[in-house]
Parts: sequence; structure tokens; C-alpha cells
Amino acid sequence: MKQKDDNKHDKPLKPNDKSSKVVPMGIMFVVLCGFSFYLGGIFCSEKDRFTSTQEVAKSVESPRKSVSTPVQVKTVSFPQCSADYQDYTPCTDPKRWMKYGRHRLTFMERHCPPAFDRKECLVPPPDGYKEPIRWPKSKNECWYRNVPYDWINKQKSNQHWLRKEGEKFYFPGGGTMFPNGVSAYVDLMQNLIPGMKDGTIRTAIDTGCGVASWGGDLLDRGILTVSLAPRDNHEAQVQFALERGIPAILGIISTQRLPFPSNSFDMAHCSRCLIPWTEFGGIYLLEVHRILRPGGFWVLSGPPVNYENRWRGWNTTVEEQKSDYEKLQELLTSMCFKLYNKKDDIAVWQKSTDNNCYKQLDTPDNYPPKCDDGTEPDSAWYTPLRPCVVVPDPKNKKSSLKAIAKWPERLHVAPERVADVRGGSDGAFNHDDSKWKSRVKHYKKLLPALGTNKIRNVMDMNTVYGGLAAALVEDPLWVMNVVSSYASNTLPVVFDRGLIGTFHDWCEAFSTYPRTYDLLHVDGLFTTESHRCDMKYVLLEMDRILRPNGYVIIRESSYFVDAIATIAKGMKWGCHKESTEYDIETEKVLICQKKLWYSKQSS
Repeated sequence: MKQKDDNKHDKPLKPNDKSSKVVPMGIMFVVLCGFSFYLGGIFCSEKDRFTSTQEVAKSVESPRKSVSTPVQVKTVSFPQCSADYQDYTPCTDPKRWMKYGRHRLTFMERHCPPAFDRKECLVPPPDGYKEPIRWPKSKNECWYRNVPYDWINKQKSNQHWLRKEGEKFYFPGGGTMFPNGVSAYVDLMQNLIPGMKDGTIRTAIDTGCGVASWGGDLLDRGILTVSLAPRDNHEAQVQFALERGIPAILGIISTQRLPFPSNSFDMAHCSRCLIPWTEFGGIYLLEVHRILRPGGFWVLSGPPVNYENRWRGWNTTVEEQKSDYEKLQELLTSMCFKLYNKKDDIAVWQKSTDNNCYKQLDTPDNYPPKCDDGTEPDSAWYTPLRPCVVVPDPKNKKSSLKAIAKWPERLHVAPERVADVRGGSDGAFNHDDSKWKSRVKHYKKLLPALGTNKIRNVMDMNTVYGGLAAALVEDPLWVMNVVSSYASNTLPVVFDRGLIGTFHDWCEAFSTYPRTYDLLHVDGLFTTESHRCDMKYVLLEMDRILRPNGYVIIRESSYFVDAIATIAKGMKWGCHKESTEYDIETEKVLICQKKLWYSKQSS
């Protein structure tokens, strides 16, 4: 019997030949040992590779290791918009108001143009535009040519909102309800609310802000205010506020929720802002209730407060004003507000921290009822107002005004609501806080103007916990923290730290006038949003809201940086690419400055 072998010649295999069995088994043993040794070597080398990740990250990577080829964009050049677009606000454009309803001033809310109607041009500054006056001088004066609107000066001259002298507007701090000046008005308010003096109250919102003199005065007292007013044809209130270096955005309480999370502000204020608080079932007051944190204060001056002495100047009767005041008091009580203090023209109510009050809202036929339609309390981007009370979550016991840390301690304390963020924890918060201290130190080396009075109005376009703002808190600036409406809801954490911010979708225009920010900061926005938003339109929007000679810090993956720089050049920005503080090839920092140029139609 014969068996085939791999050798060229077949040989007979003898049954009693022991060597024929031993030799192959020995060879196999050696092979297996060698193979196992090889596998062990692979395992150990992989283990070493993972344990030394940080060292590898610090080393210079070869171009062949890049995951994908960077985005390439052809050279572009954007034309100038016509001179009549100098104050263009795409989503609150008065030229389009007639398309929308008049009910509850719906037409003044956000209505963005369709994609085919987007402008692909650069918004020009007004004829004679000058570099803005620097803070703190800007709080009291600005160049007339930068906001060339004299309507308020003529129509409100007796109220001393502002006055025009030569080439400047001056802001004497007057207002409808503070004839003795805004400082005297706030002094009286502080006597009514002691928490304004000791760091208890840190964030505020002013509805119907005028030229934001109230918010400007509070800055000197350590209170950070969002001044809110709608876009209008003549008054340019928000534009005046931002030109002065005071935080403000375009907005109106109408049919949609304001773009803020629930339980955020420590105080809300209305000084004869002409909002009909008791109409439409008190729906506007219900929105104020939603955005105020438990224990927060609502301050009202003007009708019907002090009606006994003021009714003659309001073109009404004392009986009508008395009825309006009683109706207001009843409505506020039904929402779990209590009258906290009152003197002369100012009345102060406080939002309850007592859950037993909200339990009473379960009573059948009670108005307003609890909100139980499934709408998230923090849902605030194109979310309709609802005629119901948003009840504070009982689990957030440390978010009330009396429980949260006072300013400035609260800035670096991990808020209770960080646990509500997906992946959020005290550790993640503290890591973020530390990370931004390091980043800002590096930014100041790359951009020496940061930290000086050359930069006042700052926007962090896609913040997480407000780390950039916290790291810059000692500098003469303020930061608008923007959280994407598509990102994790971290904005409550921003407010709990004593900072301000808003929700926004960067596929649309921001609610502000052109030329209102000195510095825009972006951290990976194009990486996270490029699948939804056209990079070109985001950059054009950045150009619209950036002041001439203003700066941009774009922290982005190497995949996008060169393409961004190409588009930026087409917008007349000067840019240079820098390394991050970690000096890795996969991420870069682009420092840009917008040039000052004038419309070809300028005289």
C-alpha cells in the first residue's frame, strides 16, 4: 500500500517506522511555539500603543496618516450688498412683515427667508462709519454715524434716553419711569431687593429695553443683563445697546417661547414696556414665569403700579387702573408669585419655591393649569407659547435662587443640572473648566487684543458649559453663549454659572443687527454642523454680525481649516493659521480680522 507525499518521489511507508511520526510532531511543536510567541508580541505591542496614546498625540503625524483629504474650495469673491442693506436682519426684516399676521405682533417674530432668497453679499457699514468708542466710555456715548437714527432723540427728547451733540449720541440714563436717571431708579430697586447687593442676583432680562440703560447700570453692580427688544423701523434699540457695549438681542414675547431654558434668570424687569401682561390669559406672564428660576424676582414699573398717583397721566380713570392692578395681582398669585415689595412706581413679585403651591394647580377648572402636554420645559426654539404653568422640577433642589451659590462663587461650582446633560457630571464640568483656562491663555498669545478694551462684545457660537466666558470673566468684555438647538441642552448649566446665553440654529441668521460683535469664537462648529448648514452661509452670517476690524477665532479640524480660510479671504478677512495649545496636526486655530471697507455707493 502506498500514500502520496509532497516530495517528488513517492516512497513506501513502513508501519513500524517510528521516526515518521516523531519528526512531523516536533516540527509542529516548534511552529506552534513560534506562532504563539509572535501573537504575544503583537498583543504586547498593541498594549504599549494604547497606554502611550498621549505621547503619540504629541508627536508630529505624517501626512499619510490623515484619515481623509481636507475639503477643497475654489477661490471665491463676494459682492457688496446695496447700501440699503446696511442694517439688514434677515429673520426679522421689516420689508417682509406684511407677509405675516398682525395678531399679537406675530410679524415681529423670527421669519427667516427661504434658501433661494438668501443674500450672498457683504453687508456694508453706514456712510462715515467709525471704529466704535471703547468700553467703558462707550457706555455713555457712541458715534452718530454708526447708528444714524435720530428718531428716538426727536420723539423721546423729554425722557432723556439719548441726545445728539455734534458727531455723537450721548446716553444720560433717562427713561420713561426714571426721570431722575437710571442710577437713582436702580438704587430704589436695590432697597426693595437686598439680594441685588450681595451676589444673590447675577442674571437678569429686560423686556422692552429701550436703549438698555437699565442693563448698562446693572453691569457696574455685578449683574449681567440680557436686554430684549423687537426689530423696528426707527428706534434701533438693540443696535444702540450693542454699540454701547451692553448685552442685547432682538426678540419679542408674542406667540413663541423666548430662546432660553426654563428656570434660568434670577430677575426679570419691565419698565413701562407696553406688554399687555393680563391679556390673552396672561400668556406673556406665563413665559416670564417659565424662564425665572424658583425664588427669582419679577419687577414692574409703570401702569398699573402706583395707579393712585399716576392714573391722570395715563389717559384713563382711577377705577380702570385699580381694576387692572387687581387683575394683575390675581393672575400672578394664580401662577405662584407673591408680592415681595412695593414702593412708589416699582412693584416686585417673587416666584415661589414652595411645591405645595403648584399642587393647588391640579384643582379642576383652575386657570392657569399645569403644563402636561409633554412639551419639554427647556424646549425654546420655535416652540409655541402655551397657556399653562411650567412647574419647576422638584428634583432640582439646588437650582432655586436661595440654594444656588452666590456670585462669583457659582461660576466655578458644578451646577446640579449638569447631571441632566447626556454624559454630564461634576468631573466633566471641572475638566471643561480647566481646559478653557488653558485654551484662553493660548488664545491671548495668538491674539494680543483679547483681554484689552479693543474687544468688548464677544460671542461663543457653539459653547458647551460656557468655559470660554468663564475664563474671560476678569476681562473688560461680556460673552453671549450660544448653544445649538440641535446639540445637547447645556444652556441651563451656563445660566446656573451666572453667565448668559441663548439657543440658536446656525443654519439661520442670528437675532441681532449687523456690526454688533467684536469677537466671534467657533469651536468645531463646521465639523458638527456641516451636514446641515452650508459653510458659506454660516461664514457670511458671521461677517454680517462682526464689527469692521473685529476678530474671529475658529478652532476647527484640519479637514475644514483651509476651506474656511479660502472663503474668509473672499469676504475681505485677513487670516493666519496657528497651532493649538496641544500642537497636533488634526486640529488648527484660524485667527482672522475683518477689514473696514465702505460701500461703493458711499459719498
